[in-house]
Amino acid sequence: MFNDATGFKRIFIACGYTDLRRGIDGLAATIKNDFHMDPYEQGNIFLFCGRRTDRMKALVYEGDVRISA
Repeated sequence: MFNDATGFKRIFIACGYTDLRRGIDGLAATIKNDFHMDPYEQGNIFLFCGRRTDRMKALVYEGDVRISA
């Protein structure tokens, strides 16, 4: 959990609804396949909204470990 957004270069908000039951791998695949972006680029945060507008999920790569498939 992060406290503020001062360290991010760019913030991306996915338009439309996203199934928030998806995990990290599923959201990273959405970023890569649907938006044609690199989910592992440091300094970016990706925000997803579910059907209920009071919930969001964020995906941030902090540079820990990158697993290539």
